[in-house]
Amino acid sequence: MTGILAIGRYTDTDRDALAAMGARALPDPGALAGLDEAARAAVRGVAYAGHAPFGGAEMDLLPGLRVIANFGVGYDAIDVAAASARGITVTNTPEVLNDDVADLAVGMWIALLRGFEPGIAAVRSGRWATEGGPPLARKATGRTVGILGLGRIGREIADRLSAFKCPVHYWSRHPKETPPGWTAHPDPLALARAVDDLFVIVVGGPDTEGMVSAAIIDALGPEGVLVNVSRGSVVDEGALTRALAEGRLGGAALDVFRGEPSVDPELARLGNLLPLPHIDSATVETRAAMGALQRRNLAAVLAGRSPETPVN
Repeated sequence: MTGILAIGRYTDTDRDALAAMGARALPDPGALAGLDEAARAAVRGVAYAGHAPFGGAEMDLLPGLRVIANFGVGYDAIDVAAASARGITVTNTPEVLNDDVADLAVGMWIALLRGFEPGIAAVRSGRWATEGGPPLARKATGRTVGILGLGRIGREIADRLSAFKCPVHYWSRHPKETPPGWTAHPDPLALARAVDDLFVIVVGGPDTEGMVSAAIIDALGPEGVLVNVSRGSVVDEGALTRALAEGRLGGAALDVFRGEPSVDPELARLGNLLPLPHIDSATVETRAAMGALQRRNLAAVLAGRSPETPVN
């Protein structure tokens, strides 16, 4: 198979598998302009694994483009409307990463509440022997939790939290069938006011930019916890930093940040923040499944078949 570009950072395994399909590797969309006109005209498919914008200008450099197969469930870097207007199919890799993201979200929540990070530091530094253990932490089981975005991953998080005897509240754009006792709220602010801790798992993009506002952060209060495993753009990061620094929010566990991998140092150094470097789907098993699904979607469209997980 020819006429494929693999744009972004891939593991050796995925890069080799794409190369076997005839793919040519590029580091980012900016490299498209460096290809000669004939090479760009021959491109029919793009395997995309990046966060840099891939919009109409990039698509117009590839006049024969038929499919952009995204590596990941989030596709906010790709201008789907521009793709649709040009007859280009966009696909993503949902479902295969649900468990890993949900596991990480709950793990971060427990680690923050129970003080894993200061506890580990006390042991590694030797302070446990000389100064005793860290201060008492907070109990996780039984806290009232809110799920901002009860989609596939949000539901997996909620199911796990139910096992921790947590009352589950949620907000979703569309009605959901849920177990008895789960409570829906009309808007994100009402949800935040009703819960101890808020898990953020909405899609990224302009529609959710800054959705977790200063008002929502303040509604959680000085004992509340914010967990974000969606996109850094969803949270007003400046408001979050101020609330954590001033003790108006109890803590935050973040796997995503605005401008990542660069992180605001004022936020990163706060002791009531548990930060991770966007590793929600970063397991050998899940990344392999994501790569395989990306390639199946790419091959299907180029062969004139329907992809497994279309976006548009």
